[in-house]
Amino acid sequence: MKSVNQKAWWLILPVVICVAFSAILPLMTVVNYSVQDIISPERRVFVGTEWFKAVMRDEELHAALWRQMVYSFSVLLIEIPLGIALALSMPAQGRRASVVLVLVAISLLIPWNVVGTIWQIYGRQDIGLLGAALAWLGIDYSYTGSARDAWLTVLVMDVWHWTPLVALLCYAGLRSIPDAYYQAARIDGASRLAVFRYIQLPKLRGVLMIAVLLRFMDSFMIYTEPFVLTGGGPGNATTFLSQYLTQKAVGQFDLGPAAAFSLIYFLIILLLCFVLYNWMQRVGLSDQEPRHD
Repeated sequence: MKSVNQKAWWLILPVVICVAFSAILPLMTVVNYSVQDIISPERRVFVGTEWFKAVMRDEELHAALWRQMVYSFSVLLIEIPLGIALALSMPAQGRRASVVLVLVAISLLIPWNVVGTIWQIYGRQDIGLLGAALAWLGIDYSYTGSARDAWLTVLVMDVWHWTPLVALLCYAGLRSIPDAYYQAARIDGASRLAVFRYIQLPKLRGVLMIAVLLRFMDSFMIYTEPFVLTGGGPGNATTFLSQYLTQKAVGQFDLGPAAAFSLIYFLIILLLCFVLYNWMQRVGLSDQEPRHD
């Protein structure tokens, strides 16, 4: 029997080492902190699951989790359809397509802290275009004084920043569809809606799954933009889970509860991504089942 050469496994050794140092070891450190009461760098007391119980009873955490869930799903409900519509309206080829791709991708090149600063200036009534325009129209708007305005401003800022990512992913998916499908649709006299429903949308399912998971994970971990724009306020209106965790770990220096909350935060993201992935898989399989009319 011919032996199998296993030397190729050595090629992934650098990846395993990098993952160990960048993910596994820090995770084990967090697990260690989550079961201890760190009184000082030299003195620690083992407390078991006490911090996990305390975190689960924290009403501020429950409020931050609810705000985060509403925000993340609002982002998905807006950015996914908007990204698909933008991709469908973009030119397919030629010089115009290249220009449009560059223009659409510009917002993705802006760092997160700069995005927050841009919208912080943009929303001011004295020098900001948005704030001054709304004031001129007689609309009472203040992202620093109104919880509703602050929340909506953060949401619109995220839509402006990240919808192009969804659009570019969908655009790539649309360009990968063979022309034979469109030719068959033209022969059958299919409408644009029918082409989208039965050709483009099914072919985009894999791309949309990636877009949904990426945008959900990123929006669920949002920190820099709302921190720069509103600082989590007014009150706690835009204090999402990541900022709440930072306040625990850095502001209050409660490393034990912060570590326990980090693990719970990590598990929440994994669970929700797992649910989203399986739901999209089931929807895809149900759409692919043959129909018997």
